[in-house]
Amino acid sequence: MKTSVLKRALLLFSICISANTFAQDFQGKAHYMSKTTMDLDQWGGRDMSAEQKKQMQERMRSFLEKQFVLNFNREESIYKEEEKLEAPGNRGFRGFGGSFTAGPKYKNVKTKELLQDQEFFGKQFLIKDELKSLEWKMGTETKQIGQYTCFKATATKPVDQFDWRSMRRRRSDDDKKESEKTKDSTQTNNPIEDIEVPKTIEVVAWYTPQIPVNQGPDDYWGLPGLILEINADRTTILCTKIVINPEEKEEIEKPKKGEEVTQEEYTKIITKKMEEMREMYGGRGRGGRRN
Repeated sequence: MKTSVLKRALLLFSICISANTFAQDFQGKAHYMSKTTMDLDQWGGRDMSAEQKKQMQERMRSFLEKQFVLNFNREESIYKEEEKLEAPGNRGFRGFGGSFTAGPKYKNVKTKELLQDQEFFGKQFLIKDELKSLEWKMGTETKQIGQYTCFKATATKPVDQFDWRSMRRRRSDDDKKESEKTKDSTQTNNPIEDIEVPKTIEVVAWYTPQIPVNQGPDDYWGLPGLILEINADRTTILCTKIVINPEEKEEIEKPKKGEEVTQEEYTKIITKKMEEMREMYGGRGRGGRRN
């Protein structure tokens, strides 16, 4: 108990010292590693050998593991993926993921403005909406991330229906085989309809009051300190490096390119495209049977 009280006292002291160094014009840069796990067995990998699974995981690495940079100050931040050279054979996974993965994301925690650059099937969009907050439950548990003492916070987050990081098969292979026994022979399986996304997920965040800004990676913000780690469903986002007041400061520029839409309008555009793809899959299946 005494150790916990002493630890908090030392942390508060360091926060007071740090606060004096965070002038109004300060800027920081945080590097994050994002990793999403995927169960290959759920996606038809049960029939693969161990070597085949290993090769598939290597091909999907650039799709499931990404590097990001968050440039931030007291009010603004922009979160964008670090570009890297693609390995041969990974373009297919990257191309598919690029249709659902967010581009550079700008957040202003003072004006509650959210801007996101997004390309979808070759067309550029600029999603402009209100920055939504989560109802964080503050915990007392702490852990060390690098040189920073971090506190735990949890929240329940609604999931966008097209967030690929939480996509999963609607039915197991065994259930699917059983249903196929009773399925009419004129019907066909639609791979898109086999995908489902949970409505909500539990999020665990680790933030440090030693960097007293209301910022974090991706959609996350709203805690009394920079968020250094996020655990959300099957995705972990971990800060690997922080630079406070770099010698060469980068201007935090708002994304400007693309057709301006709200998040609701953008979701409708994606939904329409998915419906077209469902019809295309169904049409091909029926056409094949007629021949």
